[in-house]
Amino acid sequence: MILKKDSTNIIWLILLLLVLTSNFVLYRSSFGVSLLPDNTNGVVLGSIIDLTIVAPVLFLVWKRNLSWKPLIVMMATGLIAARFIIPVEYLAPFKTITWAGFVIEGALVLLELLLLVTFFKYLPEIIRTVKKSPLPLLFSFSHAVDEKVKKHPIIQAICSEMLMFYYALGMWRKKPQYKANTFTLHKQSSLIAFQVMMIHAIMIETIGIHWWLHEKSFILSIILLVINIYSVILFLGDIQAVRFNPLQMEHDRMYVSLGLMKRMEIRWDDIEEVIEDRDRLEQKLSKNTIDFIARDFEEVYPNIMLKLKRPVEATVLMGVKKEYEQVAIRVDDLEKFKEVLKQRL
Repeated sequence: MILKKDSTNIIWLILLLLVLTSNFVLYRSSFGVSLLPDNTNGVVLGSIIDLTIVAPVLFLVWKRNLSWKPLIVMMATGLIAARFIIPVEYLAPFKTITWAGFVIEGALVLLELLLLVTFFKYLPEIIRTVKKSPLPLLFSFSHAVDEKVKKHPIIQAICSEMLMFYYALGMWRKKPQYKANTFTLHKQSSLIAFQVMMIHAIMIETIGIHWWLHEKSFILSIILLVINIYSVILFLGDIQAVRFNPLQMEHDRMYVSLGLMKRMEIRWDDIEEVIEDRDRLEQKLSKNTIDFIARDFEEVYPNIMLKLKRPVEATVLMGVKKEYEQVAIRVDDLEKFKEVLKQRL
């Protein structure tokens, strides 16, 4: 069944690429232009329909997210794309239609700016709420934002970046404090050592390549420098997020995260089975399984897995939400964790 779904998904992607490629070749190659009739209005209208209706529908079906809001955004994007793909001389009779794409995109940008203004207006209150919360910062911050500001991808992305800079630059004078209901995931691994090694590699690469590339292309060297600085900040933030956000158990749920990359709330009522069998734990993880396993220089496996009664939402990089049916976890103090887990269940 999974194979069949994946095959169908690939078909939608192939059809999408065919629609885009055929329209591009038609107007941007000598062979395509030779096929155009003297009166191109019908062909151009067909291309506009392809780019504003057919392509967006195929893209959303491929992404399995066919709903009105993203469809309108994709249709506006298709109108803008039509202005770049179809030459001006052919597009002239339909110029007014294509401008609608810029109007819609402009309105959407304005709405997003209003959301950002609202977010920064409530930011002091959000910070006060976070300071009073007993939850790990990764969870308390997102909860406070959701209470004050409407959920939106751009807000989620900005919150993710704010957390990254806060952990990377603002946590070095503090020490992590672990309680009886918290469990670390990283102490028996080389995760932090590996990330420190990556930071060193990026810094050496920056010093070595930047000056050489600076003489060849100043703009490219600056872009590479900015990317490398961002990567170092990301690794630093992730290291601190791992240290300061251990798995935390509360009376009705547990909060589990692994750095900035993924986090999840699991209610005790949502757990169907606790898997401890070693053979099952060492099998390849399925696509509907999220893992909270600190990577090591050698292959490691979860030491416990939770099978859920229903798909539960998790937050991954940049605030993106995904649902999973199983959770694979590797904790440092397994026996104590299992003892507390059995008490909660």
